[in-house]
Amino acid sequence: MSASGPRRPPRRRKNPLTAAGITCVDYKDTDLLRRFISDRGKIRSRRVTGLTAQQQRAVARAIKNAREMALLPYASKPE
Repeated sequence: MSASGPRRPPRRRKNPLTAAGITCVDYKDTDLLRRFISDRGKIRSRRVTGLTAQQQRAVARAIKNAREMALLPYASKPE
């Protein structure tokens, strides 16, 4: 036991895709994809989003496709 007391296990973040019941990520669903992009247009990391590795790859692929189709912006440069 440490001086600060017993450690409790970290709280697990809910997976946003499984909570919403989404099984397939589509590049045309820009409202969903915007939740995984920062205000500067960068793709948020798994640590931040709480997705599984497979879901994160699917979301990243969908974001890149949506950017190519001009549905989402590319990352903006800081001024």
